[in-house]
Amino acid sequence: MLTRTKRDYLTLRGLSRQELDMLLDRSLRFKESRRRVRRDDVLAGKAVAMVFEKPSLRTRVSFEVAVQELGGIVSFLEEGQVQPGKREAFLDMARTLERYADGLVLRTFSHAIQERVAQAVQIPVINALSESSHPCQGLADLLAIKEALGGLDGVKLAFLGDGNNVAKTLMEACCRYKIDFRLASPKAFFPDSEFLESLKPEMAGTMVLTESLEEALEGADIVYTDVWVSMGKEPEKELRRRIFLKYQLNLKTLRLAKPNAKVMHCLPAVRGEEITSEVLDSPCSIVFDQAENRLHTTKALLEFFLANRP
Repeated sequence: MLTRTKRDYLTLRGLSRQELDMLLDRSLRFKESRRRVRRDDVLAGKAVAMVFEKPSLRTRVSFEVAVQELGGIVSFLEEGQVQPGKREAFLDMARTLERYADGLVLRTFSHAIQERVAQAVQIPVINALSESSHPCQGLADLLAIKEALGGLDGVKLAFLGDGNNVAKTLMEACCRYKIDFRLASPKAFFPDSEFLESLKPEMAGTMVLTESLEEALEGADIVYTDVWVSMGKEPEKELRRRIFLKYQLNLKTLRLAKPNAKVMHCLPAVRGEEITSEVLDSPCSIVFDQAENRLHTTKALLEFFLANRP
């Protein structure tokens, strides 16, 4: 095969501040234009292969709709069909798919697999979620915050609960924007020290990790939470429910933030656990704006990484 210059999107830090700004602006234009016309041809003649080890609603549908509305072809392969790592080595599968497709979208448990695939293939690889990063969700989150607050620099964001892949991606946003990020979580669920150290040289914003809800929520513009039991953590379900109970996002908790604070959740939500229905369905919630934005930011990502390649 001919060698082609390509880039991958495995973490939010894979993009510069200028590129992120451009993608957010482009996402807004896609959002506005979709109200008038849903068809574009920026991916005409392009094919995208999607390989998912984990279940998905927003990620799968946003990618499928985005590719189709941009004029491309999409093939979705779930774990039960291709059994990567079982029926066939993951790298063998990826090196086959690059002969058919112009881009590869991966949703895996292991982030290391995505890194190895990206090194092995000559087409762009987009991380649709891994154990340590959720950069497609992160871009949609940034767009939702920008729409709600008018900008990103100076925003105070409190994340309640597990320091998981979503929390890590929001921390990575601090490497590009002057965001005041505060994680309220038991120390045992803070992100690993190696990850935290890797952020320091690039940090544009500030970051505080605390066990105190009050410290995290004081002056917060955004209050974000996620499920306590992520995919793959089911054996720890009862333990996690007991440990995270005091970090539930409810009306009492929300009062510790700014009076006009916005509520975010990447979904799916377990109502009555990490967030109550009265908060999720309240006027301060921009949760479903986040969900909608997955489509528009996915279009911008696909155009950026695939459209201009030969």
